[in-house]
Amino acid sequence: MLGSLGFYSYTTVTKSRSVYTKTENNIEYNIMIDTVKNIGAFIEFEILSDESFGIDNLTCKLNELIDNFKSLDLEKAMFPYRDYSAKTIYDKYLKDKKTIIIDFDNILLNKNYTEEITAENINTLTSNYNTIVNLELLKKIKEIRKDKINFEILKENDLIKIKVKSEKLNKNTEFSYIDLGSKIEDQILTMCKISLLKLLNKKYDWGSLMGVRPTKVLRRLLINGCDYKEARKILKDFYLVTDEKINLMETVVKKELELLDKEHINLYIGIPFCPTKCKYCSFASYEINGGVGRFYNDFVEALLKEIQIVGDFLKTYSKKVSSIYFGGGTPSTLTEEDLKRALEKLLENIDISDVKEFTFEAGREDSLNEKKLEIMKKYSVDRISLNPQSFNLETLKRVNRRFNRENFDLIFKEAKKLEFIINMDLIIGLPEETTEEILDTLSQLKDYDIDNLTIHCLAFKRASKLFKESQERNSIDRDLIERHIQKIVEEKSMKPYYMYRQKNIIEWGENIGYSKEGKESIFNIEMIEEN
Repeated sequence: MLGSLGFYSYTTVTKSRSVYTKTENNIEYNIMIDTVKNIGAFIEFEILSDESFGIDNLTCKLNELIDNFKSLDLEKAMFPYRDYSAKTIYDKYLKDKKTIIIDFDNILLNKNYTEEITAENINTLTSNYNTIVNLELLKKIKEIRKDKINFEILKENDLIKIKVKSEKLNKNTEFSYIDLGSKIEDQILTMCKISLLKLLNKKYDWGSLMGVRPTKVLRRLLINGCDYKEARKILKDFYLVTDEKINLMETVVKKELELLDKEHINLYIGIPFCPTKCKYCSFASYEINGGVGRFYNDFVEALLKEIQIVGDFLKTYSKKVSSIYFGGGTPSTLTEEDLKRALEKLLENIDISDVKEFTFEAGREDSLNEKKLEIMKKYSVDRISLNPQSFNLETLKRVNRRFNRENFDLIFKEAKKLEFIINMDLIIGLPEETTEEILDTLSQLKDYDIDNLTIHCLAFKRASKLFKESQERNSIDRDLIERHIQKIVEEKSMKPYYMYRQKNIIEWGENIGYSKEGKESIFNIEMIEEN
């Protein structure tokens, strides 16, 4: 049973296909542009087989199989110009005359646009064409050649065997594993992916696990009869996950299984306003002083009505609420009066007799004061987030996030006095932040008696401003940073209790929530595991 594999590409900016190639080990790949600046590998293949094997027209989309192609310098080669003024485009990209305009809706692979780009005609050119492409990239577009990769799928008793061969690499490999039945989903499809990793000698800490919730894989194994020893073996030998990541998964899953609760529901209330919009943010949030801010009063009135509607519905529903979470945006952007009205309306309409935690994500110190904290406490909020993300002021300025350390410390002190459970968020890998600056932020955590710590690795999210501006990453010392994090959480008697990954995150990274025993956020676990 043989299949063929092809590489396809497109750009979401023009909703049409565009292609470029990457040469690696004497093979040229046609790589997709996932959005203009989100570069990854998009591989599609079809395997034809006999009916008894049951995999007719099997299609696989395998992301991140090939490295991030830095050699093509795609961050500089392509960008969606619609987010820039004509002058910015000219000043930032075109002065060196090394770029030309390509109309991807009508592109012919042998056609060049040679009109000279100047400060005077840039407005006309950018209104006529869709994307700006580096000349070196255009040369590669003309040299497209597809590799042919063949798969042979065999089943012998309880053994599944995948043989895969690349014609251009003149290389083949084989991957065999026992039939695991219902313990994993789509074993043959998964083995095809893994065989490609083996063929191209790609090794990642997370192995072949590319999803947002790797803990779900371990939970599925346990649900389907594996003990932890067998599950670890499958994660390591089949999925190719490292021992370090397996240990993390196991620690998190054991804590999740203690706290997951199918007998209750969780209530989320989103406030879509912020003091400023952070460049890395892709959530539905709007600057309170921006254009959408004019709808703030209407939003608050609608929110109060919706709380009452939901409350009426829950009176007829069989399950009670166990956790409430005010998120956003920045919920503390609400005025003192509107915060009071919203919390009053909530307690009037929602039965909180079974609520174990009530969280308010008060992440921005520039949206907080002592009065707001007192209102939250009066109306049963018991957990808040205070999220510096970094203690480096220059880093925060680069991502459009205001921060006043004196006010932050004042708010923290008041929150401790009011006996809130406090979480802090930090982001590793913010633009231009060095290893030394990250370590400095981590070292300052010793000054704060927090109950939870959430460490995020920066992910380039498509809807964020940062994604459109630049996806360049500073080189940072992973081992040194991770050792410091481990030392801090041990000193604070914290252990990981929830974890997830994101697309376009650092290859080795993940987002981890650490907590003191008994202070874990139920809502975070329920949300991440989609319980």
